[in-house]
Formats: sequence, structure tokens, C-alpha cells
Amino acid sequence: MNKKMLGLVSLLAPLLIASTAFAQDAASNESDVGMAKAIGAAIAISVAAFGGALGQGRAAAAALEGIARNPNASGKLLVPMILGLALIESLVIYAFVIALGLK
Repeated sequence: MNKKMLGLVSLLAPLLIASTAFAQDAASNESDVGMAKAIGAAIAISVAAFGGALGQGRAAAAALEGIARNPNASGKLLVPMILGLALIESLVIYAFVIALGLK
């Protein structure tokens, strides 16, 4: 735990301290807002894609485990699994559209 915290602090401290070195006057506020929107969109789509991938992996693993335990239930598990995967993917696509709207 201490090594993880030390690594996190050593990663974030230079970023927080060096932000004042890149300070500019108020005339370039428009480009700063555009850059912040681009970074926000990138973070949003990366979190959505990561969460969607985790959700799809767990859903597929659970369905395959259920089929492995009871092969006769494969027909009953396939349709809800495909529906769940489609809903998870639609949430990721929705996050992608929102991220494009931020830009």
C-alpha cells in the first residue's frame, strides 16, 4: 500500500507543482478552454471504454461459466448475454457521442 501511495504521489506532485510554470496571461483563455475540453473528452471516453470492457468481460465469463456448468441451458443463457453485451456497448457508444459533443 505504501509503495502504491508513494508512486501515486511521485507521479502527481510534479504535475501539480509544474502547472504554475505553464501559466499564461488571460488572452489565451480560449485555447485553454479548448484544451481542457479535449482532455475531458479523452478521460470520459477512456473511462467509459475501460468500464465497458470490464463489464463485457465479466458478463461473458459468467455466461460461459453457466454454460459450462449446465450445457443444456446454453440456449437460455445466450439471448440474455447478447442483450446485456449490447446494452453495455450502447453505454460506451453513448459516452463516445457525449465526448465528441464536448469537443
